[in-house]
Amino acid sequence: MATPKTGRRRMATMLALAAALAVTAAPVVEARPGGGGGGFGSRGSRTYSPPAGTATSPGATAPIQRSQTAPSPGMSNPGMQANSGRRFGGGFFAGLLGAGLLGALVGGGFFGGLGGIASFLGLLLQVGLLVGLVMLAVSFFRRRQSGGPAMAANAPSARSNLDGASASTMGGMGLGGGGGSAAPQGQPVNVQPADYEAFERTLNEVQTAYGREDLGTLRRVATPEMVGYFEEELRANAQRGVVNRISDVKLLQGDLSEAWREGPVEYATVAMRFALKDETFDRNTQRVVENGPSEAKEFWTFARERGGAWLLSAIQQGR
Repeated sequence: MATPKTGRRRMATMLALAAALAVTAAPVVEARPGGGGGGFGSRGSRTYSPPAGTATSPGATAPIQRSQTAPSPGMSNPGMQANSGRRFGGGFFAGLLGAGLLGALVGGGFFGGLGGIASFLGLLLQVGLLVGLVMLAVSFFRRRQSGGPAMAANAPSARSNLDGASASTMGGMGLGGGGGSAAPQGQPVNVQPADYEAFERTLNEVQTAYGREDLGTLRRVATPEMVGYFEEELRANAQRGVVNRISDVKLLQGDLSEAWREGPVEYATVAMRFALKDETFDRNTQRVVENGPSEAKEFWTFARERGGAWLLSAIQQGR
C-alpha cells in the first residue's frame, strides 16, 4: 500500500513529466513545403542577404537557415545565429527542467532544496514567467534589428506583376527598390511575361506534387538541393505516419523582388501571396490531424542557366 509520502512523490513526478512535455513539445508549424518558418536553399552570392521588400511582402524576411552555399569569408549566417540562440534557450531551460525531474524522481525536489508540491509548482511558475520575459525581449530586439518597411497598408492589392504587366521595368526595380539587399552582386536580368507565368506554374506544381509525394515532378521543377530538403520532410512525415496534402493553390498577389545574373546562371526572387488548402492526414485512418493556414506569403527564388528552364532554388517566409 502506498504511503502518503510515496503518493506525493508520484504526483510530483507526474507533474514534472507533464511540464517536460509542455516545454519540449514541438510548436505547431505550417506543414507545406518551406512552411516551418525559416528559409532554405541557395540564392547564389545573395544567399545570406535578405531579398528586397515588395508591395506583396514589405516586411522582414526569414533568413536562409539551411543551404549548400557556404557564406563568403567574413560573412556570418544570420539563420545559423538564430538557430544558435534557440538551442541556447532550449538547452538552458531543458537543464532546469531535467534537474527538477531528477529531483522529483529521487524525492529531493528541484535541486534538492525544495520540498512539497507547492514549492514545485511555484518554481515552474517562475520558470514560465522567465521564459515569457526572454521571448518578449528577443521578439522586441528582432523587430528593432529587422528595420522592415511598415507601410503595408499602402501596398496595392492587385496581383501586381506576376501577370506580366510592365515586366520590362520589373528587372530594374528588383535591383534598386524596396527593402534592398546588402551589397548587391551580379548583373541585372530583364524578367519577361513568360517568366512570370513559369513562376506561377511552378508554385502550383511544387505545392501539389509535395502533397502527392511526387518526387519525379519535384525533381523536374526544383534544384537537386531543394529536392533533397523536400525528401527529408516527406520522410519525416512518413515516420510520423501522416501525409500532407495540398490543393486549391491560387496566386493572389505577387511581384518581383530582384533579378540578377552570376556567370551563366540567372536568378529571380519573387514575393508571392497565395491561397491553398493545407491538410495533414493520418496514413492509416485518413483522418485529418492538422489543418494549416489558408493563406501564405513567401519569397521564392528561381535559378536557370541561360536559355534553360527556371528551377526553384530557395524558399523564405515573408511578412
